[in-house]
Amino acid sequence: MVLDAKEYDTRQLNEKIRAAGEDCLINDCLGQRFIGSGLDGIDITINGIPGNGLGAYLNGANILVKGNVQDAVGDTMNAGRIVIQGNAGDALGYAMRGGEIYVRGNAGYRAGIHMKAYLDKFPVMVIGGACGSFLGEYQAGGLIIVLGLGCKIPAVGFFPGTGMHGGKIFFRGDYGDMKVPGQVTLAPACDSDIEMIAGYVEEYARLFDCEAKEILNEQFYVMTPNSKNPYKQLYVQN
Repeated sequence: MVLDAKEYDTRQLNEKIRAAGEDCLINDCLGQRFIGSGLDGIDITINGIPGNGLGAYLNGANILVKGNVQDAVGDTMNAGRIVIQGNAGDALGYAMRGGEIYVRGNAGYRAGIHMKAYLDKFPVMVIGGACGSFLGEYQAGGLIIVLGLGCKIPAVGFFPGTGMHGGKIFFRGDYGDMKVPGQVTLAPACDSDIEMIAGYVEEYARLFDCEAKEILNEQFYVMTPNSKNPYKQLYVQN
């Protein structure tokens, strides 16, 4: 189904998508919120700029945005994939607990905050450019990869990993001198670390038509929770 978003407000557009029950192409999107929330089993392609909450509680649908997105994309998403050909706003993947998000460009503040993993649910976020402060704040699981393509190092704002107690964050480039909170450690990625992220980097390269080998040939650093993490006792039963 093809929908012209100029004709609908947020509620009307979402009602049309749900009623269609099939793949949708949305043209001229301009700020309509919560597109695709909770959906599974369909593909949604968006030309334009969707509003906040795109793919919130996504449960298996695939969303492709041919433009930029606003805040809270993938909020508490459970499964599926969101691909953004432009830049993303703040709180990307807030409390994300499954599925994948790929951003060709930059992301705003607090990307991956409260991201978590459980059993077969393993969320992954790949940011091609830079991101703002508080990346991975209180992260409890999953994987965040910041490639910093075309960016100065560091391609991340202040306080990455604040309160982090699970998961991993990867940074492409030389981050040996980056100041990090005391709850995390930062070290050069080893071969097994690179093996962990290689498939996701290759998928990023396929989606956005660039060379995975060139990306992976650079140094990566990996951030993980500190084993002496003072926040751990708040989240883990001893």
